Amino acid sequence: MDHSNHVRLSPTELTPSLLEGATIFGADDHKVGHVSHVHGSGAASQIVVDVGGFLGLGAKPVAVPASDLEFMRDEDGDVHAVTSWTKDQLERMPEHKHH
Repeated sequence: MDHSNHVRLSPTELTPSLLEGATIFGADDHKVGHVSHVHGSGAASQIVVDVGGFLGLGAKPVAVPASDLEFMRDEDGDVHAVTSWTKDQLERMPEHKHH
């Protein structure tokens, strides 16, 4: 996917209501997961990404800093993000536990 024409989100747009459910594309531009929830708001927030699994079953939640993801809107207005992480790297991260 060519992300060059997509509009980057501003830090004030990094809110749970906008980001939850967004698809995450990895270093190889393949889908690596989706945002399950967000802790905090803005650039300092933690993004919990569900990685792996099949059709939403067996996915592992991992937390990454919002600064590791570049959130943007595509031509249809859908929010997604790109990261330098690969799916394998994300799957090796410790599982995020809800408190």
